[in-house]
Amino acid sequence: NIFAFGLFLSPIPTFRRVIRNQSTERFSGLPYIYALLNCLICAWYGAPIISSGNLMVTTVNSVGAVFQTIYIILFITYTEKAQQLKISGMLLVVFGLFAMIVFGSLLMTDLALRRIIIGCLSSVSLISMFASPLFVINLVIRTRSVEFMPFYLSLSTFLMSTSFLLYGIFNFDPFVYVPNGIGTILGIVQLALYFYYKRKAGEDSREPLIEMQCLNATAVDGQLKGFLVALFHNLLEMFGSAVLFVGKPRCFIWLVNCKAKMLEVD
Repeated sequence: NIFAFGLFLSPIPTFRRVIRNQSTERFSGLPYIYALLNCLICAWYGAPIISSGNLMVTTVNSVGAVFQTIYIILFITYTEKAQQLKISGMLLVVFGLFAMIVFGSLLMTDLALRRIIIGCLSSVSLISMFASPLFVINLVIRTRSVEFMPFYLSLSTFLMSTSFLLYGIFNFDPFVYVPNGIGTILGIVQLALYFYYKRKAGEDSREPLIEMQCLNATAVDGQLKGFLVALFHNLLEMFGSAVLFVGKPRCFIWLVNCKAKMLEVD
């Protein structure tokens, strides 16, 4: 829990800068949108109605969902109007998607199948969350700057995933230790990149880096946006197939319609 709270607190320096400058500058709100979805899904998986003995998973992710909601509200407050509309729309999509997951899972009378489906969703969500920072690797390599790969975020990700890897192993829960094992590996990769390019950064001039960052930040944001939309699409497909499998075709049709509306937000 301590390491997870460290991860949730790591954006605070970013938002101190946002509040001080009264602007989100080139920062993206998409990582916080996705982190919120991840926290909600994982919190639901840890609930006693889904899986037993995982109350810690629910508590830590519930706190994380509160933090991410606060960050999103701050981002919407200080960003430009076009971004306000986009992020607000995606926030509604997240809550709508989570509501569908909760409603659909409650329709499943087979408790074992319910745990497997929600466990798979939480695993996919966790792995994607751990992998999403790797989208900045291209920017880090091209600019030879680690400005867009914050050290404390990478460190907190590594420590949290490692602690939950051990927790999942001790509880014999593959839906916890598998995604967090992958997260541990990706955390090591991020830290290795950080220290390598942090050392290399001192060898080059600062001014060209600033210019290149401005040119590439938008491209990276676009890559991340496409990644998140595709992930939302895949989550809905997986969950919709599960609902159809347990004999709820009307719910499946409803999910398909919601997916179409979600993609229109993009």
